Amino acid sequence: MMKIELYPPQEPMSANMLAYHKKLVSQADESRAHEIQYGADPYQSLMVYPADQPDGTVLMYMHGGGWTNGYKEWMAFMAPAHNALGVTFATVGYRLAPQHVFPAGFQDCGDALRWLANNVAQYGGDPEQIFVGGHSAGGHYAALLATAEALPDGGDVRSLIRGCAPVSGSYYFGEDSGMAVRPRFLGAPEAGNERHAAPLWRLSGPACPFLLTWGENDFPHLIAQARKMSDALQQHGTRVDTLVLPGQDHFTASYAAGEAGGLWPNRLHSWMLSITG
Repeated sequence: MMKIELYPPQEPMSANMLAYHKKLVSQADESRAHEIQYGADPYQSLMVYPADQPDGTVLMYMHGGGWTNGYKEWMAFMAPAHNALGVTFATVGYRLAPQHVFPAGFQDCGDALRWLANNVAQYGGDPEQIFVGGHSAGGHYAALLATAEALPDGGDVRSLIRGCAPVSGSYYFGEDSGMAVRPRFLGAPEAGNERHAAPLWRLSGPACPFLLTWGENDFPHLIAQARKMSDALQQHGTRVDTLVLPGQDHFTASYAAGEAGGLWPNRLHSWMLSITG
């Protein structure tokens, strides 16, 4: 398996991000993972964790890190909690900014989804029961997959997704987004990617069901964005459920998403089953 030290360098991490990184790496267990390269770049890889008693549901989850940091291995700690519920769990890596700007990472997530749809049956998952999720920047990519008409290469992925479950995600960019700094993955301002990369502005009709989650003490601008996204989805005829994680901030909301027997894994699983029947 590829180890984190073998990846190309990333941007320097903030103190909070470094603490988050160390905690997640210390909890990661790759012993049961099946690692797959879906592209030539080292970051274009995913790990699949089969459940001992799979019920067919699949969760494809993208890591956060502000689009400039992160590893698929960060989310490996979530596998036991979701596998215990019968969910086939996959954690996805993607190319990062500033070396790769939009739509590179988005295209990668779509390529990973298509690989999973074509291959997840061999790991106990049902390709017609794939749900996408992610934390922070990963939540943004999950929402974008669920709302975009097509990938940059023209391929369709919305038809592969049964539901979308972002945690503390971003849904739009620009002056009214509440972000103190323009995200570097958007590239040059003249490219107009603030709009192209925004799930909120992709809505043109009903989308797949959404479970929008954030921490009670999350970043205020992300709480505001999630509420605006919820309203917009409902206005377009989409089923939307929301979950506020009591007492959690932006980083601890990520930990809660992989807590064995915890609120989010159990709520997510029951929500999945309500959709798949």
